[in-house]
Amino acid sequence: MTKIQDADYLLNDQYRDAGNLNARVRLHMAFSINPYGWFQWIFDHYDLLPEARVLELGCGPGDLWRQNAHRIPAGWTITLSDFSPGMLDQARHNLGDHPHPFEFRQIDAQEIPFESGTFQVVIANHCLYHIPDRPKALSEIQRVLAPQGWFYATTVGENHLVEMDQLVDSYLPGTQDVFHHAVNPFTLENGGAQIEPWFSEVQIDRYPDALHVTAAPPLVDFVFSTVRHGLDESRRQDFTAFVGSKIAAHGMLKITKDSGMFTARKL
Repeated sequence: MTKIQDADYLLNDQYRDAGNLNARVRLHMAFSINPYGWFQWIFDHYDLLPEARVLELGCGPGDLWRQNAHRIPAGWTITLSDFSPGMLDQARHNLGDHPHPFEFRQIDAQEIPFESGTFQVVIANHCLYHIPDRPKALSEIQRVLAPQGWFYATTVGENHLVEMDQLVDSYLPGTQDVFHHAVNPFTLENGGAQIEPWFSEVQIDRYPDALHVTAAPPLVDFVFSTVRHGLDESRRQDFTAFVGSKIAAHGMLKITKDSGMFTARKL
């Protein structure tokens, strides 16, 4: 099993709290060229029923709901879940003064503890590639959705951040990110085929964006928030200087972003 699906590593290291994820989010917020934000774009896809029960799997620190506070229908009953207690604690903190009430639950997507047909909407943003038994998880998602319910899942494509991988490899060959697309089992390219056995009307939309990075430290923080064999804290200062030299030589580093959403419906 690779680290992208290693529950012990994900729970006790990578997602013990929101620190690593926040480092990656900061890079995107600082240098993404699409002025229309990712979380707003995601929310645009939701079928805003006036009343609905909503479950988010892998809610992380709750950024989706913070960024769309004014758009949440008053009639939505929202359960935010994550397999990481640390992430749930961060979500509770971030949404503590939110005007909309939320329920928080620690949930394994492979065994969702709700009765069949409970929810009108299930959301899974950038989390399905962490689940070892995705057919079981998708079966569970399909089960807890009511007839005509919607399933929304985001992930990345095979070209996502490819230039960043090349940059790190040029500094220290063989330091492939453990979350690299080469080992990602649920991408924009292969995810639709995995969803189709469980849902109908599966559609895909890509979010147009890129990174134009003009400062080294946020990119370095991003890289060090992942796991790359051989690239440890002892190299941070030298790697920062290396990235800075590349930015100085070219004015900026242009990095491909390839993210998107699958939308599916239960008949």
